[in-house]
Amino acid sequence: PTGYLEQKKDVKMADSDYNRRNKHPRPLTDNEKIRLEEFIDSIHYSARYSDDEYEYRHVQLPKNMLKAIPKDYHDPSKGTLKLLWEEEWRALGITQSLGWEHYEVHEPEPHILLFKRPINYVPPTQ
Repeated sequence: PTGYLEQKKDVKMADSDYNRRNKHPRPLTDNEKIRLEEFIDSIHYSARYSDDEYEYRHVQLPKNMLKAIPKDYHDPSKGTLKLLWEEEWRALGITQSLGWEHYEVHEPEPHILLFKRPINYVPPTQ
């Protein structure tokens, strides 16, 4: 896929638009989880890349997986997924270390989700 680096640069400094998220994380039902299980092993994770503030990566979902994701995870005005809360993207089967924020969807390729986290992110101690 091409274009995600260019898009990253265009939106890098913009704050995430929280109107593009569900107001609260929307948990998946057991049936929804079962429908998504077949796609989990086909999720592709990019290498990380960074600038002075953030490290980035993109996650490529199998295209057919988009059809299995619940409709209220989609943004009908853009034809893409909404920006997902961590609880939501983890429920879809995306596995990453702590601190990653889903901040953009690559509109020409809506199965590509863009993530960022502060470059020196340290997870909270419990």
